[in-house]
Amino acid sequence: MRESTFILALMLTVSSTVLAQSTFTLSSSDLGGEATLKEEFDGFGCTGENRSPQLSWKNAPEGTRSFAVTMYDPDAPTGSGWWHWLVFDIPANVRELVSGAGNKQLNLSPEGAVQSITDYGAMGYGGPCPPEGHGLHQYLITVYALKTDKLGLNENTNPATVGYYLWNNTLAKASMVTYYQRTKE
Repeated sequence: MRESTFILALMLTVSSTVLAQSTFTLSSSDLGGEATLKEEFDGFGCTGENRSPQLSWKNAPEGTRSFAVTMYDPDAPTGSGWWHWLVFDIPANVRELVSGAGNKQLNLSPEGAVQSITDYGAMGYGGPCPPEGHGLHQYLITVYALKTDKLGLNENTNPATVGYYLWNNTLAKASMVTYYQRTKE
């Protein structure tokens, strides 16, 4: 049997900005429309390239002092979902993460940005790798406009703690939802 993968990309913008202002939005040249995410995790039974998607954002609210980006799978069979990527302390003048920025060895992430530990137990991006036949999984990618320059956390900070600090410092956020599944043909 040959393993195949599938992803459907759906853009969803969530914003807490005032309606009179431009809407804070997130987009990706890698994930728009009918694009297929080919870069699943390399490990846990998956054999992908583990390459993070290109992401860009615009119209951050006034007072934004830094950004953070997360990728989360609420459908993982863990009881608490699965954190695939947590990047924070992204300088306020940055509006893009290039494709592959989640690979710490490539040094493609913005200077000063911190990529903390994921649920894979590693720092940086960890691509999709849901159980075979488990159906579509949602991957919620969110950019946060933050009211602080630094969260005061480091690369060993766990996802729940990062989430708490994000919740306390968010001015606005924008999200993109993608769907991915592993099947056997």
